[in-house]
Amino acid sequence: MNAPPEQCPGPTCITCSDTAVAVTVTRLLGDGLALVDTGAGAGTEEEVSIALVDAGVGDVVLVHAGEAIGRVAPQS
Repeated sequence: MNAPPEQCPGPTCITCSDTAVAVTVTRLLGDGLALVDTGAGAGTEEEVSIALVDAGVGDVVLVHAGEAIGRVAPQS
């Protein structure tokens, strides 16, 4: 079920979008959870699950439906 548009910051919602969104891990919360920066401006951190990926602070992960599904390799 999609969240109402007023609850989705930015053009692509990491919770209800049909697209995986690249976000940056800003803080590990424990229990497989993390805060991520969605890149949509100030105050756009969201809590997501990183239980399926090995990710740390500063890593870029792909999130779909509130779940990190992969880590994006750093560009060289």
